[in-house]
Formats: sequence, C-alpha cells, structure tokens
Amino acid sequence: FLFVPAVEVKIEVVIPEKERSKEEMSPNGKASPLVYKVNGTARHYHLEEHPIASNPYHNPKDVVEASVCHVKDLENGQMREVDLGCGKALLIKESGEFHAVGHKCPHYGAPLVKGVLSKGRVRCPWHGACFNIGTGDIEDFPGLDSLPRFQVKIEKEKVYIRASKQALQTQRRTKMMAKCISLSNYNLSSTNVLIIGAGAAGLVCAETLRQEGFSDRIVMCTMDRHLPYDRPKLSKSMDSHPEQIALRPKEFFRTYDIEVLTEMQVAAVDIKNKIAVFKDGFKMEYNKLLIATGNTPKALSCKGKEVENVFNIRTPEDANRVVKLATSKNVVIVGASFLGMEVAAYLTERAHSVSLVELEEVPFKKFFGERVGRAVMKMFESNRVKFYMQTEVSELREQEGKLKEVVLKSGKVLRADVCVVGVGAVPATGFLKQSGINIDSKGFIVVNKMMQTNIPGVFAAGDAVMFPLALRNNKKVNVPHWQMAHMHGRIAALNMLAHGMEISTVPYLWTAMFGKSIRYAGHGEGFDDVVIQGDLDELKFVAFYTK
Repeated sequence: FLFVPAVEVKIEVVIPEKERSKEEMSPNGKASPLVYKVNGTARHYHLEEHPIASNPYHNPKDVVEASVCHVKDLENGQMREVDLGCGKALLIKESGEFHAVGHKCPHYGAPLVKGVLSKGRVRCPWHGACFNIGTGDIEDFPGLDSLPRFQVKIEKEKVYIRASKQALQTQRRTKMMAKCISLSNYNLSSTNVLIIGAGAAGLVCAETLRQEGFSDRIVMCTMDRHLPYDRPKLSKSMDSHPEQIALRPKEFFRTYDIEVLTEMQVAAVDIKNKIAVFKDGFKMEYNKLLIATGNTPKALSCKGKEVENVFNIRTPEDANRVVKLATSKNVVIVGASFLGMEVAAYLTERAHSVSLVELEEVPFKKFFGERVGRAVMKMFESNRVKFYMQTEVSELREQEGKLKEVVLKSGKVLRADVCVVGVGAVPATGFLKQSGINIDSKGFIVVNKMMQTNIPGVFAAGDAVMFPLALRNNKKVNVPHWQMAHMHGRIAALNMLAHGMEISTVPYLWTAMFGKSIRYAGHGEGFDDVVIQGDLDELKFVAFYTK
C-alpha cells in the first residue's frame, strides 16, 4: 500500500549561494574558459578554480567542545537538537551508543530532529533524504551532500561533543572525491565516461564515480545552456535565476574535473565503435556511457499551437518569462498535472486570473483517487483558481501574433495573455532508435537492477528508463521522480566500477502548493480502495492505497 501524508510545512527557504567570482579560470591559469576547436566550432568547458578545504580539525581555534546533556537524558531511539554555542548538532542514541551529526538536511535545510530514526539511519521529514548516523553519509535522496559527523565522548556520565565551527555553520559535508590524473594528456574527442544529460541522475553518477576514487576523464553533455540545476523548483519557485537553483557552483566542476559541455545535443550513438555523434557532427569516443536524457514535454496539437506566449516549463528562462507575462494578466494552464497545478498555485497571487483546463473530472484522480483529488481542487478554488474540467483546447487564438484567447471544445472561450502546457511528457530517446539499445514501445530504455542496458558498458538512468522495482517483485516500471533519478545515477556509477550494486529504493515524490505539501511513498498502478485517516477538509490526513 501507499501513503500520502498531506501536512502543513514551513515555507522552504533556499539560502542563496555566496557571491562567487565572475572570473572563469582555465587549467593553464589564464582567466578564460577552457576552449577547444573541433571542425571550426569553439566549445566551452565550464570550469573554475576552487581551493579544497583542509581538515577543519587541524586548526585548534576552529574546534569547539561542549557538554550537551547527561547520559540518562536520552533513551535508545531518541534524537535531540543540542546547542554548542556557535552552532547546533543532532545528538542521537541508538543501541546504547551516542552519535552526533549535522542537525539540518543539506537538501533544503529541514530540521532532522523531526525526521525518523531507524536502523542506524535518520530520514529527513520533508523530502525523505536518508543519512547514516555513524558516518553522516547520504544513503537515499534527494540532495547531494552528506552530514558533518562530530566526535562524541562520555566523561563522568556527561555527554560531550567536539566539532569544527565551520562544519557546525555549514551543516553539510561533500564526500571525499578523487581528482583527474591529468586532463592535459587527453585526446579532446575521447573520454572514459560520457554522460548524456545533466540532470540529477547524470550529476550523481559523476559525483559517485569521483567519490569511489575514479580518476579518469568524465564528460557530461547537455542540451541546456546551464550547469545542472534543481528542475523541480521551476514550477514551485518560478522567478528563480539559474545561479540560485544550481545544484553545484561552477568551481565544484573545476575542482573535481567533471567537464560539462552545454548546448550540445547527441544525435546518435554508435555502440559498436563506442562513439557518440553530436548534432553538429562532432564525435566523442567513450569507454562507459550513461544515458540520462529525461523527458520531452508534450505539445498541444490544436489549431493555433504556434502562437506566441504559449509555454512548456522546461528551463529557468521559460519559468521567468511566464512570471513576467502573467503578472496582472490572464493565465490559462492546460493540464492538471503536478507541473500544471504547481504553476497555478505559484501564479495565483501574481496574475489577474488563473484558469485550469483538464480532461479528467478531478485533478490527480489517477494518482491520489477522487476524494483526495477533490480536496486538493477545493483548496485551489478557494485560492481563486477556476477549473474547466472534462474538456480540452480546440484552438489558440491570436491578436498581432500573440495569444489572446483559448477556445475549449465545450465552446467556452477564455481570455488568455499567457498559456502554460502541462499535459505530460515522452522519453527523450528518439536518437537511440537505430542504436541497438533496447527501447520499449513507448520509448523507455529498458535496464536491469544495475541500471545496465542490453549493451555492455552502456547504462541508463532517470525519467527515461524502465527498471525492476524491488517492492513490486521486480516488475519493470517507470518512476519519473527527482529522488529516484538521484538513486539511478548512484547505482549506475557503482556498477560502472563493477560493484555489483542492485537498486532497491522505495519511490518517493512530493509536491508543494499554497503552503501545503503532499508526499507520496511507494508505487501503485491502480487501486481498489483508499483508506483515509485524518481530516480531508483540513488537508491533514494519511491515505493508504490498497489493491
């Protein structure tokens, strides 16, 4: 069974990155990006110099030690947030032993003391990231960083924690990573590992390889113009700039020699000769390949679909443009998908009107069932969102080239200055059709428990794959969740290094709208009954989906 807790959450606050140097340093020390030319085309690697922090315990002035409680103050299985004067730590007692780690989840800063402690791991209360209490290492996702771990000692029945001030203040720890042996020795058109796609799956794969000591060349390529960023934020925080939602700063990629080719599209993969062919004709040889290309949004197929101011939210620029055009204007959103509903929730306070068009009779009916869907719909209606259900768009009308009206099949005409389309997506795998890599009838890449395709040395991860789900007796499923993409990338990397690691994680997704958060754990395709505990009208409930 599955559960969907819908609970009030505090507003998620993203701490802005510190101002970074605008200068990009190349490996030869000159203040310019590393550029090379192939077939007359200049290509840029986004790299930046970044000093590696030394061990904080080397400097005694950076260390604080404090008595935090009596040994009897905590029972087994209890956690407590403790103050060390210059910062806080999470003190944990399990199986008679004390552990101390960072008290905030590095993903969005959730207080871990409100999470769940079980079998040597603490799980974040907001989005389910999971950390080992003995090492602080991240063991389930989302997020990239681990927790700092602090020394605990017992003297005269008192518990003392010794910690670095820096770690207490940052509340995060990047796992130790290898660096490349020598980039200067490489042929620019060959790499040991090529990663197609720069979302969560691709980045976690690259980072895991470095964490495991892999010191050969890694190249990521993306059609996007940006380094990897937090894509789920695009529909929840639409005015975010790329730098604010970057998963890693530019200098991180330079420090760990993870090369990123932006605005580069792979057109074909030659598995026999292990070559990726790019759209502009550039070719790159690889030894190991990860395909993590994600999805492509579906477009409307109605009359007038080429009109200006109709958007799929795919990039930060799309999201920013929609916010600008929607301010004090009329917005029509097509599709009560997660994206469509999140965009509607974000724009209600900014737009003059928000209308939502959906083919089903209730939002989220397929995922959450009719009762939960109606409760969510009621919340939206009380926030001025107007629903047009069981209909679809027949025409987009323009005035001077720009959208003016959305005509529905029901005959209703809606005023619209901007339209956002959220009617689903298809796997971005068209370029693999002639490759010999196993693709199913819907375009998904089929992989085994180790994220391997049918071709040796070729792995796939993220939204575009069908993989065996352990909790469904290894039935092949597609789970397009942010959390799952992270785990896919990690499993793929470990198996590139022949670790024989199988995926067994539980799918988990979340959405946030009007200060409420819906979290969904497990995986179900259809259900016979929904058992609800709590108050649906107050949106404080748990739903169990049974079959």
